[in-house]
Amino acid sequence: MIKEYITTNNKRFLDELFDWLRIPSISADSKYKPDVRRAAEYLHNKLREAGVDKVEICETKGHPIVYGEKIIDPGKPTVLVYGHYDVQPPDPLALWTTPPFEPQVRDEKIFARGSCDDKGQVYMHVKAFEIMSKLNLLTCNVKFMVEGEEEVGSDNLAEFVKANKQKLKADVILISDTALISLEHPSITTGLRGLSYMEVEVTGPNRDLHSGVYGGAVANPVNVLCEMIASLHDADGRVTIPGFYDKVASLSAAERTALNAAPFDLNDYKRDLDIAEIKGEKGFTTLERTGVRPTLDVNGIWGGYIGEGAKTVLPSKASAKISMRLVPNQISSEITKLFTDHIKSIAPSTVKVKVTPHHGGEPAVTSTDSQPFRAAAAAFRDVFGKEPIPTRDGGSIPIVALFKKELGLDTVLMGFGFDSDAIHSPNEHFGVKNFNLGIETIVAFYKHFSR
Repeated sequence: MIKEYITTNNKRFLDELFDWLRIPSISADSKYKPDVRRAAEYLHNKLREAGVDKVEICETKGHPIVYGEKIIDPGKPTVLVYGHYDVQPPDPLALWTTPPFEPQVRDEKIFARGSCDDKGQVYMHVKAFEIMSKLNLLTCNVKFMVEGEEEVGSDNLAEFVKANKQKLKADVILISDTALISLEHPSITTGLRGLSYMEVEVTGPNRDLHSGVYGGAVANPVNVLCEMIASLHDADGRVTIPGFYDKVASLSAAERTALNAAPFDLNDYKRDLDIAEIKGEKGFTTLERTGVRPTLDVNGIWGGYIGEGAKTVLPSKASAKISMRLVPNQISSEITKLFTDHIKSIAPSTVKVKVTPHHGGEPAVTSTDSQPFRAAAAAFRDVFGKEPIPTRDGGSIPIVALFKKELGLDTVLMGFGFDSDAIHSPNEHFGVKNFNLGIETIVAFYKHFSR
């Protein structure tokens, strides 16, 4: 019955998703503010059409939050679905095979910005709700909270959650913004890293200078910034910021063995990325480096002349954006301060340094010994015919820790993308089969959770 509904309505489901994907809801760029609101309004309307009784667009100091609820019986359990409708900037545009906001299906994959992160995965929940509503299968109360600022740090979501605890009262949070190992090896994410995102600006002379006239006599901010960044890791790949590892939770030998038992082929990994060799913190496997160890990476660096041709300039300024992924027991505000103090301490007197924190969030680990997790595992067994593997995700969803702190609720991270779906990169995509199986598995989750 459920499979038949998905098959019969699949073209309509995809057409609706494509209309949503065409809206460039880029939260990081203010010129797209009207599009971000348009994306919120589109979701508002689709939730109503799916059968959600009460739907509203809640204003914040930034982009709006779409809230909806269907209460079939106050005595029944309630699931709160969280997701986001904002997307990453699509740059660099030249690397997209097809335009980022003109969705196309190629090789049974939906190519578009937001197809996997997170519009496509949010829309699975909308269509799962539609199925349960139309087929009279709804056995739980359902609430939706979908924000438009996840990609820029969810600055206003915490305030909304704190001010609406009664509205958001539920028994569990359900999120699809993570990945599967594969369709052959279904998995449920049980851990997320935290985040501290920083920007560093190095200033030398009061203007750009002729590199022939002044080169060799005046410090070059680009050179200085590169030297500073290079010093942030030692030869073993460890971050050199004093105190950075002080609170890092270490895994036991048994936990490390369990983590590395997940299916993983290093040669396939390198082949997919077209790299000859991997690199990371000495003494840890790739799965450990990407799931349970903290990191520091430069996300962007610029300064001087970067246009076509040549311009012999000694630049006045150089800047970099740097993110640190954090693991359990690390606190983002503490890491932000450690980073700021360290960068200022290693800056030579030949330049001035400005450090600006952007956003952050805390790491989170969810229990595998809870009724919601068991319901999710049962749903995967129903649809995939296999026991899902618990995994740790290297990404960050700061709201998970906030939900636990403010609402006292555990989260089930039931994502259906792949790590290879190029989220945050050109040619982001999401499998049509993943989309359909996700809808079916979400419906199955409600069946088991209500029991």
